[in-house]
Amino acid sequence: MRRGVLGIVGARISRAERTPCPKRPIAITPRIDHLNKRVRDRQITSVDRLGKRVVVRLDSEDRLILEPRMTGLILIADPPTVEHLRFCLHLNKCPVKKLMFWDRRGLGNVSLLSALQYETKLNDGKLGPDAMDISADEFPNRFRHSRREIKVALLDQKAVLGIGNLYASEILHLAGIHPQTRCDRISQRRWQKIYDHMIHVFEIAIEYEGSTLSDGTYRNAINGEGSYQNEHRVYDREGETCPSCHQSSIRRIVQAQRATFFCQNCQTKR
Repeated sequence: MRRGVLGIVGARISRAERTPCPKRPIAITPRIDHLNKRVRDRQITSVDRLGKRVVVRLDSEDRLILEPRMTGLILIADPPTVEHLRFCLHLNKCPVKKLMFWDRRGLGNVSLLSALQYETKLNDGKLGPDAMDISADEFPNRFRHSRREIKVALLDQKAVLGIGNLYASEILHLAGIHPQTRCDRISQRRWQKIYDHMIHVFEIAIEYEGSTLSDGTYRNAINGEGSYQNEHRVYDREGETCPSCHQSSIRRIVQAQRATFFCQNCQTKR
């Protein structure tokens, strides 16, 4: 999402708008009239990422945080539907005329933070280090004393920021770790495998612009599909033959109310 909207850097914001929407409203903080006053006529200096959030930085040092959550999209063209548009930045002095926040279920949110508020958010203990920035030495230290199942622990954004449900299944399959293995029973060598495959999966998934599943929810910035779903080894492949061992079928279980996919042969529970 971040890479798809980089073309807005250098643009000046003419106004911010909570678009008319008959669906469940998303949270916008502060309220839209106050937010609009602070962003109007400001220039966009960069687009960053904070875990699973897009961060639009302004020349005032304010940051506009767009959090898509489960069904949100950050778009610069062709929203899938008009009635699910939730928020829009109107831009000038830029080929891109609008930055749009689209959300079918209304689970996402938009917030404008000052530089101090943003730094406080980074250090309030609610967000861990980013998965693409954390070192191989620090990574296991975020989990090794936990008695939680590894798949559930990987989704904890307080531990490491940015690992989603789909990618956790893919990472653990490549690492050969059963998703119900307790964190405190994983050796240092196996933690290294998890870390290495985490970095590999994310690099490839970013190259392929993410995964658009059968429900079509995820789209890129111009309403096109990602293509990493074609590379999935286990996720959403229940009953199919494992592409690694070619012996066992992919199983589906539920952990912490989220679907997990794995191969019983490749990912034995020790």
